[in-house]
Amino acid sequence: MVDLLSTGQEPEKTTFKELGLHENTLKTLENIGYEKPSPIQAGFIPIAVTGSDCTGQARTGTGKTAAFILPTLERIDLDEKAPTQAIVLAPTRELSEQVAVEAKRLAGGHTCRVAVLVGGRPINKQMDALRKGVQIAVGTPGRVIDLLNRRALDLSQVKVAILDEADRMLDIGFRPDIEKILRRCPTERQTLLLSATMPTQVERLAKKYMRDPQRVDLSEGDIVVDTVDQYYATVDNDRKFGMLVKILAKERPQQALVFMRTKRGVERLYQRLVKKLPGIAMMNGDMHQSKRDRVMREFREGKVRMLIATDVVGRGIDVSGISHIINYDIPEYHDDYVHRVGRTGRLSSAEKGVAITFVMRDQGEQLTNIEKRINRMLPEYKVDDFKAYQPRAPRPTVEDKPKASFA
Repeated sequence: MVDLLSTGQEPEKTTFKELGLHENTLKTLENIGYEKPSPIQAGFIPIAVTGSDCTGQARTGTGKTAAFILPTLERIDLDEKAPTQAIVLAPTRELSEQVAVEAKRLAGGHTCRVAVLVGGRPINKQMDALRKGVQIAVGTPGRVIDLLNRRALDLSQVKVAILDEADRMLDIGFRPDIEKILRRCPTERQTLLLSATMPTQVERLAKKYMRDPQRVDLSEGDIVVDTVDQYYATVDNDRKFGMLVKILAKERPQQALVFMRTKRGVERLYQRLVKKLPGIAMMNGDMHQSKRDRVMREFREGKVRMLIATDVVGRGIDVSGISHIINYDIPEYHDDYVHRVGRTGRLSSAEKGVAITFVMRDQGEQLTNIEKRINRMLPEYKVDDFKAYQPRAPRPTVEDKPKASFA
């Protein structure tokens, strides 16, 4: 795997015109307001438009969707009767829908038919869309496998297979489904893989199913440092709620995203806040899809000012207005920290984002692992008028211990 770019190296190509895109594509980008490519776009697109396999590693919110959609649109036939020629696999329903919307937008004047194949939506409607014909299928691995088994989805004419947020899909346990799907695609296809992190399991998947992939790596060294002010806050578990309230009062966030580990935790925190603060919402895996869609729409529109979510749901959130990330529960895995914090300080925001991670005193090792992962020490965030933890009693000295009596 050839490593082409890394943090600290500015891509030479600074305009879309220099990336090898067609004139029609350039006009579309101009019409929708795309001015200059982001670093991942500048590094990834020139490789992908040639038909070569490529992996792209960059933090969340850096423009990865356009990086793989633009070259895909140039490589497929946009004729009305064309078969399915591209398959995009994503970890969540929300992310799948966002990719589909972006694909249609970037197609410009062309009629690009895209099907969103996700659970929680009527499968019959998805089968109807496939029968009518789509050029790009976007979906979660589980639903794609279901449609393949029903013979409603035909991947025999696929030219491009894309794995978006590959690390998260493997974390969730989608590897067997991903492998089945890739085996159903033609051997001569182009395979593109995008990921915020590149752990060993992602490297193995790339080695097995990609042909001499070139690698565009924009995440080594400092991660999410330039656009996010990151802190940790030492706090006892029973004082987290009070700390959150104090932070909200002090920071006055434009929009905040609060991450928790469990669905039950999300529900409990939501119930404590919903009657006290306006514009509060929650998202977890048990919610009906229509309700999740409504919450996401209101979050994008700014009607929801604070969203409480679990990691699995949170990975599908792509909103430019998020100013603050609160890790109410420290992430179980340090790579999850990178994904969470990547939700703020995005390209479209002129101001830096703020990320604050609550750390209990027995979670020092987890904080250290995060600091090693992002290659920096986090400063402590303190609220002057709030006692975030109960001071521990000093350990008794020899003099303090009661003397034994043998009387």
